[in-house]
Amino acid sequence: MRAVGRIKRLEEKIEACRLCVEDPLGSPLPHEPRPVVRLSDTARICIAGQAPGMRVHKTGIPFNDPSGDRLRDWMGVDRETFYDRNRIAIVPMGFCFPGYDQKGGDLPPRRECQATWHDQIFQKMPQLELVLVIGQYAQRYHLGAQRQKTLTATVAAAMEHWRYPQTPKRIPLPHPSWRNTGWLKRNSWFEQNVLPFLKQQVQTLLAIEE
Repeated sequence: MRAVGRIKRLEEKIEACRLCVEDPLGSPLPHEPRPVVRLSDTARICIAGQAPGMRVHKTGIPFNDPSGDRLRDWMGVDRETFYDRNRIAIVPMGFCFPGYDQKGGDLPPRRECQATWHDQIFQKMPQLELVLVIGQYAQRYHLGAQRQKTLTATVAAAMEHWRYPQTPKRIPLPHPSWRNTGWLKRNSWFEQNVLPFLKQQVQTLLAIEE
């Protein structure tokens, strides 16, 4: 079976997944599942985030919200490039909107997704050259023991993570949510040092495809 066929079949299986309702790890998902993921057998870049928010849940389009606007600005890409699955794959740690906690914030990504899907997803995308690792849950999976004690320290070591002799390369990022605006203001080094490096690596990989 061709790689493109395997990727398509895997994405179709994920889109039909109902484990978090029918066989959950803990409490079941409080609403109907709507997995949101974009796999690719050609993309060199993968965005590894946390989980869709309510707006993405309603539209089925990943990062179709203010967080996505900020992330596209960080990467230096427009919507057309961002949503071109031939160039960029999108694999959150949780594929469905997890619901809200008692304070109105999003719950953590569902554990069923990583346990069931993630290892085989990345085994089937060996062409990836760069993974943008967004937030603590994605960093725990993609960085493992390389992760620092805090998200701030992990992101501050972005260039160090890039230098690790591994494929694909990984760049850790904070979540682009509006809730992190205060963090961004307190950590001006992120905009001054990490973002130019991020844009350079993204643009280099995208230019290879043109």
